Amino acid sequence: MSPETGGEIALSLRGVSYTYPGSETPALNGISLELRKGEIVFATGPTGAGKTTLCLAASGILHHEYGGTLGGAITILGKSVRDYRNMGEIGRDVGVVFDDAEAQLIFTTVEEEVASGLENLGLSREEMQQRLRAVMEATGIADLADRAPHTLSGGQKQRVAIAATIALGTKVLILDEPTAELDAESTAAVSALLRRLSGEGTGVLIVEQKIGELAAIADRMVVVKDGAIARTGVPAEMMQESVQEHPATGAARPPGPAAPLPGEGVPVISVRGLVHRYDGVVAIQGLDLEVASGEIVAVAGENGSGKTTLVKHFNGLLRPTEGSVTVDGLDAATVPIAELARHVGLVFQNPDTMLFAETVADEVAFGLKNIDPGASEEPVDAALREVGLLHRKTAYPRSLSRGERQRLAIACIVAMKPRVIVLDEPTTGLDACESGRVMDVLSRLRQDGHTIVMVTHDMRLGTEYADRIVRMEQGRIVDNSGTFEEEPCLKSCSTSPGRAPFTASTRSPN
Repeated sequence: MSPETGGEIALSLRGVSYTYPGSETPALNGISLELRKGEIVFATGPTGAGKTTLCLAASGILHHEYGGTLGGAITILGKSVRDYRNMGEIGRDVGVVFDDAEAQLIFTTVEEEVASGLENLGLSREEMQQRLRAVMEATGIADLADRAPHTLSGGQKQRVAIAATIALGTKVLILDEPTAELDAESTAAVSALLRRLSGEGTGVLIVEQKIGELAAIADRMVVVKDGAIARTGVPAEMMQESVQEHPATGAARPPGPAAPLPGEGVPVISVRGLVHRYDGVVAIQGLDLEVASGEIVAVAGENGSGKTTLVKHFNGLLRPTEGSVTVDGLDAATVPIAELARHVGLVFQNPDTMLFAETVADEVAFGLKNIDPGASEEPVDAALREVGLLHRKTAYPRSLSRGERQRLAIACIVAMKPRVIVLDEPTTGLDACESGRVMDVLSRLRQDGHTIVMVTHDMRLGTEYADRIVRMEQGRIVDNSGTFEEEPCLKSCSTSPGRAPFTASTRSPN
């Protein structure tokens, strides 16, 4: 915490409780927390503990945008959230980045996204350009300035959302899973930027599942459990306790059917000379890949390396610019998506993009009845039983925890019984216990004969569960050897040279 901030309170929650509409169980239960100017507070806790609801409360969104029952007192820079007229007024004091970065991006280019908020701050054109350049450089997106946000990878979108929020220069920042989809280099750059901002007096509240780089830069760490703060302490001490309480298991990959080596027999996925361009930008460059029936293949690489672009070709969401993609004997460049869906299912990195029905059972039944209108209820129950959600079949999907929603998204695909299941970052935002549940589901599906392709940043999962790890860089496969040398410890990344500084001169005087 910067010594020149004087320790003034930036954000305060006193005895805050909240229950969502239609729920009987409080999501927050008498939570109290203070954030001082220039302080970084890191909040963590198990999936479903109430961390995102804490962000919604602290930012005033629960009061101004949600129904439900909210109790207690919340103040921002000494002013009650009830005294702000709307979220637009709160936005002048608080910047918020949520885990669904895509939902925050609405403009046609990355530069427009970052510049949009600056246009309302009354800055001169020179000041605005200076701040725009500085924050884009600091977050590593300067080279993406002219790209359309929808063409970016998940990690790149996350960096754009962070840049657009930080550019506003608010004195309070609330970030919900800001590095969930970022690689080590991008995480280190964001960490360095947050340290600079706290040194200038910004209060930063970070909610993260990953205890690593961001926890290490925090002044204080809190653990949220069952909607309340269970523990508070010094990050270094609490991180050490966490390591001692939850040592690495070193578990081997669960057994499954012996998968033939690539090239033996007919592969279930075959990619030949694949090239894909977004508006002239080459995302995949002449890529070749084969996946054998019954394999679990992990696809790894830095943000923007082409991982998600590659797997979207497997179910026809993207079509090759050049080259060919064959899935289960079908030409994925020409076969209708509805037909491909019978053979390959894709679970997106954000499960909420797949969920819209009123009940869990209806959610699973929707895709199944698209391909088999006469389907009975049994396949729905079987899929929910497979992912451990049969007891929640009448629940509203949005009321589930993040981990439960991820398993529900998998159930939606499992019910259709495709031969290939593709998952984009299946454990993003999940704690170790919930990640294990998801991977147990995938292991059982593999044993049932499904082929699994998963895009992941979690190298531990790739090492423990996959038959083979395919590593990508700049739209190419650079390693398909079946092994993976783990990336350096995140702590070492924090000493790497930072990007261009985001100094006080580039921010508004307020």
